[in-house]
Amino acid sequence: MDLGISGKRALVCASSKGLGRGCAEALAEAGVNLVMNARGAEALEATAEEIRRTYGVEVTTVAADIVSEEGRAKVLEAAGAVDILVTNAGGPPPGLWSDWGREDFIKALDSNMLTPIALMTALMPGMIDRGWGRVVNITSQSVKAPIPALGLSNAARTGLTGYVAGTARQVAQHGVIVNNLLPGIHATDRADQLDGGVSKAQGISIEQARKNREATIPARRYGTRQEFGATCAYLCSQHSGFIVGQNILIDGGGTNATI
Repeated sequence: MDLGISGKRALVCASSKGLGRGCAEALAEAGVNLVMNARGAEALEATAEEIRRTYGVEVTTVAADIVSEEGRAKVLEAAGAVDILVTNAGGPPPGLWSDWGREDFIKALDSNMLTPIALMTALMPGMIDRGWGRVVNITSQSVKAPIPALGLSNAARTGLTGYVAGTARQVAQHGVIVNNLLPGIHATDRADQLDGGVSKAQGISIEQARKNREATIPARRYGTRQEFGATCAYLCSQHSGFIVGQNILIDGGGTNATI
């Protein structure tokens, strides 16, 4: 399928690896020029060069912490006028409700709610002026069904979901389409972190922790960055204009819900 976005320009956050990389690769395959951001310069440059070589698109890299005001300003300056925004940031650490204080919640909100909002606030006016734009926020399946050990993520990402629900319906009339992608467990560093936590807590190997988790997923496997990226690219395409303010699960059926 021709996604109709060849020649567009996208900012993809946290895109040196994992789900962000999957989104960047899928957009590049569709002919989209990229502004890629991550904190680690070495991994970011390596991924960017591979994308340039594979897909022949323009790739600008900005090594910066997108959560900090300084880093975000650096990214936005390099990005300029973009047609597509994919927000993404690592999730807060797992733990118990009794572990967290105010500062833990502020940090989670900064990363997983306020930073995506700041990026949308900065970039959507230009999209509105041009009459076309796409925003995809990578959140989590936890906004549909909470994950007990991820209370910080549950709270912050649900706050972003509420913001998007109203905002998406305000900007759609201008051709700017905003949606959220809700990943379940995928074969990424985040999965390794979570499985490592289970391994330590239960005294089992990481391999066994992964097998146990896979057994709870109807698809009986972890997702891949490639299939996640393909879904993101579709939501950024010319074909997604009637999908507004939605929360789309990519979780192998892991969230047990009718709607």
